[in-house]
Amino acid sequence: MPLTSLIKPILYFTISMVSAQNINLDNKIIPESIKKEVIEAISFYPELYDTAIEFKFKDNIKKSTMQAQPRFASFFKRKENREYVILISRNIQIEGEHFTMEDIPSDVKVGWLGHELGHVMDYRERTNFGMLIFGIKYLFSSAHIKEVERTADTYAIAHGMGDYILKTKNFILDNASLSEKYKERIRRLYISPEEVMELINENKVEEEPEIVGEEGS
Repeated sequence: MPLTSLIKPILYFTISMVSAQNINLDNKIIPESIKKEVIEAISFYPELYDTAIEFKFKDNIKKSTMQAQPRFASFFKRKENREYVILISRNIQIEGEHFTMEDIPSDVKVGWLGHELGHVMDYRERTNFGMLIFGIKYLFSSAHIKEVERTADTYAIAHGMGDYILKTKNFILDNASLSEKYKERIRRLYISPEEVMELINENKVEEEPEIVGEEGS
């Protein structure tokens, strides 16, 4: 057996153990099938060590692949005690294309999870009233959606996940089966691959982004 065949599993196990040591798994609920990707993504967010998060599969999420939200039962707790759920769609329908989580490359899943954890970072700084206003605006304002989604991307890039975010965007934008209309929507609402590269290469993300649309603080 070649030496590299032995080294790779050992190296992966070592990296996984180091990552897991920096994560409080007592307050995280993670499905086994996506545990590797969750641990990789959340290891970039040491601020979430004490934040309770459940990663939960759902058969289908309307217009989304993943969705981060406060757990309803904890919504009226102090913001530092809030708990969160990140819903993960088992079946992903984009126009005529159908994917499952098993079809998605591991690095792309890490990027998607990193983006959702960026939302959690945003939410945890908002008051309960601020979260209520946030939800209303998200339903009715495309400009607010753009600000919120770009903020989540910026949090992820600021935490060192730029390469993963880039792979996630390219997975969609380089997919020949998806229409230009759909790709244009992604370009309009999210940070572009060119902007991601600029932020990575020029190290422009030095401070965490401002909270967008906070009211009633």
